[in-house]
Formats: sequence, structure tokens, C-alpha cells
Amino acid sequence: MVAPTFESYVAERSVALQRFAYLVTHNVEDARDLVQEALIGLYPRWASVAATGTVEAYVRRSIVNAGISRWRKVRRLTSVADPSELPWAPATADPALAIADADEAWRLCATLPPIQRAAVVMRFYEELSFTEIAEVLQIPPSTARSHVHRALATLRARLTKDTDDD
Repeated sequence: MVAPTFESYVAERSVALQRFAYLVTHNVEDARDLVQEALIGLYPRWASVAATGTVEAYVRRSIVNAGISRWRKVRRLTSVADPSELPWAPATADPALAIADADEAWRLCATLPPIQRAAVVMRFYEELSFTEIAEVLQIPPSTARSHVHRALATLRARLTKDTDDD
């Protein structure tokens, strides 16, 4: 099998990477910037990273690291775009219900620390295993499981609290 070129990788994966970055940052513009920064960092290292077969992990880790760095600098809550307005949003039978559910999920996920949010996105949206998440985040698989477990416990507690308040 012939290794893909940098250009073909970007053409094939840029939309998926932007989706991933959006789920990590909750901001379309930041997501675009993070993907661009990750790809700029990848370009001079393309041959060595492609040779190891870890291009996807390298780019995702770059996106997560840059997202965490931005979050640390800004440390503020950002509004989340309406998921139905995103270019990759799937059509649903009842958009009102889907939007309400998505809005609730985004509101809750936005309260998580960036590393936990990234782990949850990779686990449930990207459907990565804990080993793959650990590889992307450069942490042991047990720590990846711990991040997801803690995030889910936090989300459950907040969801329960919100429903008890109603």
C-alpha cells in the first residue's frame, strides 16, 4: 500500500478533524484554527509521522493540546453554536427534539474540563477505544478510562440535579 501524501490526507480528513475540534472546543472558528495549526505543525514532520502510522493520533493530540492551551489562557465559558446549523449536522425526523437534546448535551459537556471533554468526545462520538484515546492523549489507558468515568459521573450528577430542580 502506498502511503498517502500530505495533500491527500488533508483532503480526506479535514472535515472529520474540524468536527472533532469543534466537539473539543465548542466553537466553529476555534475548531478551524486548531485544525489549521495542527496541520501546519504536521507538514514539516509528515514523512516521519506517516512512516510510523500515527498521523491521526498526532493530529488529534495536537488539536487537544492546542485547545487546552487556549482554554487555559482564556478560562471563560463560550456559547455553543446551534448543532443544527453546523455543516455536518445530520437531518432528523423531529428537529425540535433533536435540538433540545443536543443543546442539553452541549450545555453539560461545556462544563467539563477540556481533557475530560476530549476523552468523552473520542469515546462516544469518535467511538475510540480507551487504548486509542490513551494514545492520542499520551496517557496510560487507565487514565483515559478515569477521565471518561469522571466526566460521565459529573454529567450524570449535573443531569440529575437539573431534573430534580424542575
